[in-house]
Amino acid sequence: MEKTVTEAIIHRRSVRLFDPNAELDTNAVRRCIENAILAPNSSNLQLWEFHHVISKDKMKELSAACFDQPAAKTAKQLLVVVTRKDLWPKRAKANIAFLKSAFGNKPDHEYTKREKFALGYYKKLIPTVYFDFLGILGWLKYLFFQVAGLFKPVYRQVRNSDMRIVAHKSAALAAQNFMMGMAAIGYDTCPMEGSDTLRIKKILNLSRGAEINMVISCGIRDEKGVYGQRFRVPFKETYFEH
Repeated sequence: MEKTVTEAIIHRRSVRLFDPNAELDTNAVRRCIENAILAPNSSNLQLWEFHHVISKDKMKELSAACFDQPAAKTAKQLLVVVTRKDLWPKRAKANIAFLKSAFGNKPDHEYTKREKFALGYYKKLIPTVYFDFLGILGWLKYLFFQVAGLFKPVYRQVRNSDMRIVAHKSAALAAQNFMMGMAAIGYDTCPMEGSDTLRIKKILNLSRGAEINMVISCGIRDEKGVYGQRFRVPFKETYFEH
């Protein structure tokens, strides 16, 4: 029986060793990836890809790229979460097409003020924020908005490095959706940051604009797979009510 959200959160641990005799249902894992793409993401641009690795040969290569850490070496499947900030023009066009379809594919002069605002968001604002050239435009935009921010609230994260962070935050939200979905059906995961990302890109034949967000190992935990009790700093040290 599938766990509740709270039960799944409590069940989820970073599992370092997986049961060698327990196999995963690939279709069930794929459904968890389908749930991952329902995660909230910046401007609904969905600047992500999910590379589901089930090939034993590819897994062996990826394990080496993850330094053969136990979570990678004993995994039954791997999920590589990738950011694709470079796809923002394509994703913006997809949103525009979706909105026009939802609004009824009518002539431009028939759109309501609200509909024009939604379309303008993807036609004007997104290109303004995402378009850059060698990082130079990003810094010019950053300086402009810092000055504008002296007089009113403005969006300040407009440099190329800022937009990379935005893409990675969205991808991390999707990764969490995936791990919660896996936990809900009794499967285990371990998000790994320790890896040679350049080698991973070569193994998966990823494009230049792709960046590795994280590699998630998947399996069913071995009895020694969880390294000790869960530790969290006291809630009162991290919670602030205003």
